Amino acid sequence: MQAFLFLLVAACTTNAPTPKFNASVERTPPKNVLHTLFIAGDIADCRNKTPAQSNAAQTAAQLETLLRDAPNASIITPGDHVYENGTAQEYSDCYSPTWGRFKQKTFPAPGNHDYHTPLAASYYDYFGARAGPERRGYYSFDVAGWHVVSLNSNIADDNGAEQIKWLREDLAASNTRCTIAYWHHALFTSSLRGNNRMMKTAWKILHEAGADIVLSAHDHHYERFIPQDAEGNADITRGVREFLVGTGGANLSPVTDPPRQNSEVQITRTFGVLRLDLQERQYTWEFIPTTTSDASDSGAGVCH
Repeated sequence: MQAFLFLLVAACTTNAPTPKFNASVERTPPKNVLHTLFIAGDIADCRNKTPAQSNAAQTAAQLETLLRDAPNASIITPGDHVYENGTAQEYSDCYSPTWGRFKQKTFPAPGNHDYHTPLAASYYDYFGARAGPERRGYYSFDVAGWHVVSLNSNIADDNGAEQIKWLREDLAASNTRCTIAYWHHALFTSSLRGNNRMMKTAWKILHEAGADIVLSAHDHHYERFIPQDAEGNADITRGVREFLVGTGGANLSPVTDPPRQNSEVQITRTFGVLRLDLQERQYTWEFIPTTTSDASDSGAGVCH
């Protein structure tokens, strides 16, 4: 295993205007939390707005407030950091003034829009070592007794043989009880586009290894599934729970009616971030919307 342990340091500040957001994000942290993760993908789109007016500015302001309760938290961004083409200018003009203030706390994974620039060059240039070694887009680290694996869903299947080999070795070498993996393209989704099977092999390996959580984005809504195997069969005892968090700021999109089998929650009309509080052999989650809304989701799970 090549495990890359990054320093978890405080975020930088910015002078960008702060939009209004849901005041309910000011909250008392849960007890016995070892580490907190904040998650959202599909983030910075300034094609028709200034950075300060963008939806990414709303989620960034929300996240800044949440970090007051959890200043040592880490941020996971499962892809599509900028729109439309993953260029250096889009990172400079839109991502940097919004979510860029959290760069030194962020553990990214690349999305398909990041790859609209050949080889995702601007993504790797922007995040540098935080995007993992050798510009391959996959890496792992341990935090608070949890193993965390970042994968690149843009090189899945035949082109991802090296990644799959690395994943098997990485999981075999890990001695932690609890495991999280994340990538961009959701294997399971109630999006109108339907399920994306690109990471089915990775899911099988994670399931066999007893992984607990997969985080993804790509579809622009929030959704949570019951624990499943790679075929989409419910497996409450050993299955992997998927959280789809495509609510970082790109325009939201609808889901099918009825939603996909085993989908428990779908939120389609508000941006927001997912909070995961990692504890010893268990975790709690809460989706926190940016607007005053009853569209929230929370719960708890136990590691396998």
